[in-house]
Amino acid sequence: MQYEYENYDPSFLDQPVVDQYLPVWARLPAFRSKPAFIWAQELDSYTHLTYQQLNDSAETISTHLLVPLQRGDTVLLLCSPGLDLVKLIFGSQRAGLLSVPIIPPHPSFANENYHHLIRAISQTKPKAAIAHPHYISSIQHYLSTPHNNNNLAHMLQTILWISIDDIKNHDSLNNNNHESLTYKGCKANEVYLVQYTSGATGVPKPVLVTAGSAAHNVRTARKAYDLHPNTTIVSWLPQYHDCGLMFLLLTIVSGATCVLTSPTSFIKRPRLWLELMSQFKATCTPVPSFTLPLVLKRGETHKGNSPINLSTLKNLIIINEPIYRDSVEEFVHTFSSFGLNPSSISPSYGLAENCTFVSTAWRKSNSNTDFPTHNKLLPVARLGNEEQEDVEIMVVNEETHEPNEDGFEGEIWVSSPSNASGYLGHPGLTREVFHGRLRNMVSKCFVRTGDTGIVKGEKRYLFVTGRCEDVIKLQNGKRVHPHYIETAAYNSCTKLLRGGCVVAFEVSSTTVVVVAEMQRIEKDSIDRDVLKRVCQGIKEGVLKKEKVEVGWVVLVKSECVPKTTSGKLQRWMVKEKLLAGKMITLMEMRFGKDVNVLGKSREKRVREERIGNTGYSVLCAETRTSLLSLL
Repeated sequence: MQYEYENYDPSFLDQPVVDQYLPVWARLPAFRSKPAFIWAQELDSYTHLTYQQLNDSAETISTHLLVPLQRGDTVLLLCSPGLDLVKLIFGSQRAGLLSVPIIPPHPSFANENYHHLIRAISQTKPKAAIAHPHYISSIQHYLSTPHNNNNLAHMLQTILWISIDDIKNHDSLNNNNHESLTYKGCKANEVYLVQYTSGATGVPKPVLVTAGSAAHNVRTARKAYDLHPNTTIVSWLPQYHDCGLMFLLLTIVSGATCVLTSPTSFIKRPRLWLELMSQFKATCTPVPSFTLPLVLKRGETHKGNSPINLSTLKNLIIINEPIYRDSVEEFVHTFSSFGLNPSSISPSYGLAENCTFVSTAWRKSNSNTDFPTHNKLLPVARLGNEEQEDVEIMVVNEETHEPNEDGFEGEIWVSSPSNASGYLGHPGLTREVFHGRLRNMVSKCFVRTGDTGIVKGEKRYLFVTGRCEDVIKLQNGKRVHPHYIETAAYNSCTKLLRGGCVVAFEVSSTTVVVVAEMQRIEKDSIDRDVLKRVCQGIKEGVLKKEKVEVGWVVLVKSECVPKTTSGKLQRWMVKEKLLAGKMITLMEMRFGKDVNVLGKSREKRVREERIGNTGYSVLCAETRTSLLSLL
């Protein structure tokens, strides 16, 4: 079908697969030279990719990939963030391949940075891996030199390595003559993507996403945020999964322009995010909740030659629960003088098991900053909203599987055409998570999110309160979410502790542990009396604010607390590393009864001194810093 007019609105004729929007836009004169994506490594250094160029690249890549590969084969996408990765994502879909985009580990494979690569290869069994030529050369060099990891080497040798340069730049194809009335890429009911979960509550799991589920997901998000061809998105999120990947698809569905930069560039210089929004007149930007306090602290608002102007922003999409009202209000207060409109704040909710997007708290402008609040949190949805009629969200009792009444906390369940198909290679877990059924009711299948939530008020706002796996159960029967303890612990000493790098969990079902990163300090400058006061301050601060007794406080070196690439704390991994003695511990204090959970390997490393009924120790053990530990 030909579209002869330039004001074509995809909302009037949705496509079953996201890639099928590309030829529609590329045929329109107004879109042929319009940038779909702009890559900005820095403010004064950027390249762009037009809709016609992306469509041509998708056709070229798909044609050349189907020479060594067959439709339905699995391929690893091991490209660093940038426009090449964007081309590969759409080219693989058009070739009918199953894509597995993951962060490429450093090819030296030192410091145990290759575990996720091994996991992806062993679970998805790819026929090929696509990477930049210099990365492939490094892999070949690794395989040709002595190494200690024969398992990894064998995996790398069994994969066909394809250079992105060999498949993206072929002028011999006249793509305009190769269009067919029949779309030969991934069909709506076919799995086209393996998207790994973030790893916030356990080892990352491979989620199977169909092309149709992904298309429904981004169409739902497009409607929720009112995105259209005049939308300009700025995103520094990782492009491999979750929200970062979804916004690539969302850009194409909306006919918008998306300005991309890397997470590393943002972490190195948070002001870059503000500058890109100002220069490109951004109307939409998605960020994890930790972004706001980070930019307030390190954004260098009044420095730099480029002025900050956020007056065009219509959607400041905040993801990653918990979303605290205070930090949002502080950000709005600070940046209102730079044109930020409070109505742009869009607290949202999503997870990989639902492709990504689930909901946002409001779809129309909020006229003021009087945000509804529950226990310091902002809502992420309004239930029963007629604008999202094919998506059902419920709060369910974890034990009885019966719907909870409003005002009672339970597990969030989601039923939507966006629901993914399951976990690759985990049939039992797939049945448990993706086939939730309400007890004694004839109902559709729900995805059990593993998140806890509560519905409050006449407008039935949904608040995500935490995660089922992370809930701390106290001896008195009280249940508390660790983020409240972590916030109180950080607020007890904001000058010395690192914001967003404090973790709370329980051990032995009786003791609450707080692990907190210190600001960067030299080893020789550690004042033990100061560290002792910080530990005691954490205990007292948590008791005062949350009425919770902390039995063990551990201060660790900066960058020791592992996080996901989207900034979620990996509490389970912190617990494992601490008990295994794999964190650089500056000081620890134990209060009350001894905490008998130290492993033998840890006991050998600890030199302990006793003061009354309080123990403390100083320890410097080896640890592994995560790739993007600042996220």
